[in-house]
Amino acid sequence: MFSIPKNDFKAFEKKALELFYFQSKYNPVYKKYIEKLNINPSEINSIYKIPFLPIRFFKSHNVQIEGVKTTQIFTSSGTTNMTQRSKHAISDLHFYEKSSQFIFEELYQEYGKLSDFQIFALLPSYLERDGSSLIYMVDYFLKNAQPNSNYFLYDYEKLKDELEKAVITNPTKPILLLGVTFALLDFADFLKENYPNYELPKTKQFDDLAGKSNLKNEIIVMETGGMKGRKKEMVREEVHQILKNTFGVSAIDSEYGMTELLSQGYAIKNLEKNNLEKNEIWFQTPSYLKIIIRDTNDPFDLKNLENKSDNFDIQSGAINVIDLANVESCAFIETQDLGKINAKGEFQVLGRFDYSDVRGCNLLVL
Repeated sequence: MFSIPKNDFKAFEKKALELFYFQSKYNPVYKKYIEKLNINPSEINSIYKIPFLPIRFFKSHNVQIEGVKTTQIFTSSGTTNMTQRSKHAISDLHFYEKSSQFIFEELYQEYGKLSDFQIFALLPSYLERDGSSLIYMVDYFLKNAQPNSNYFLYDYEKLKDELEKAVITNPTKPILLLGVTFALLDFADFLKENYPNYELPKTKQFDDLAGKSNLKNEIIVMETGGMKGRKKEMVREEVHQILKNTFGVSAIDSEYGMTELLSQGYAIKNLEKNNLEKNEIWFQTPSYLKIIIRDTNDPFDLKNLENKSDNFDIQSGAINVIDLANVESCAFIETQDLGKINAKGEFQVLGRFDYSDVRGCNLLVL
């Protein structure tokens, strides 16, 4: 899985079809779903013919390969009005750790390894409950990042001081401020009220030989999702503009993940002038995660990104995900997210179906 070359469709499809044949035989829930559709797995010869399991099955069923021993169950966060949450049973937590680190280091490779990062995590709503896959991942990141990396709850004065101290103590090490959206907005409100015109400090990692600073020296501010019922929902552009203005950074990064996926996508700061002006937020994925767009009215009508005769720039619709890290559950998931994908395979999340639950990492109304 980790050896799949980037943008090698044939290598990805080969692995995906192998996993499909395996899961269609040994995952009882997925097997029964395919049977109900009257589909013969042996006749599937393209990822665009694979049936995708609706994500709601992770609420009502144990979506897992038979005979697998569970060591951890990740659960979705949702809102206070939800009575049923998604569950994802995991047997190999080391594999999840390895995958999460691989993705982060692949997509943020110009900043260095995970061990180079100083990470400050602002995730109060997640820390206050059990079963979060995000907290498990961040726990692992903090243990393997620089020694000053830590969680913060509501002590924004201490967070401000620690960020400033990090720049002074380790000026050439990248800094990541990772937070759930409502907490980042609360931190921004604290700064505006107590330190008008404040800007987050900058590192010196990308200073040139003449000592000239680079935009990459900015602290990486990454939001992981919506308001979790704590604040009114806002469009992502509005949230990012508030955070950029308050923190004094040129762009905000985002993380795309959910309980049902063991892989993540990241929208990373694009320093090209036209992208900064457009405030475009495109998620990138590892080589073993692929987004496929389906028709919003026909779940079996999949848009073929590889069909060059389509000659498209952007495809819009509902989001399906193939996550090859989901070896022991189901790698082929029909989400309730709406989005679009470009010719490079990068995607945007535009919102959710009206009847969908408000849940998951990176849920902002657009």
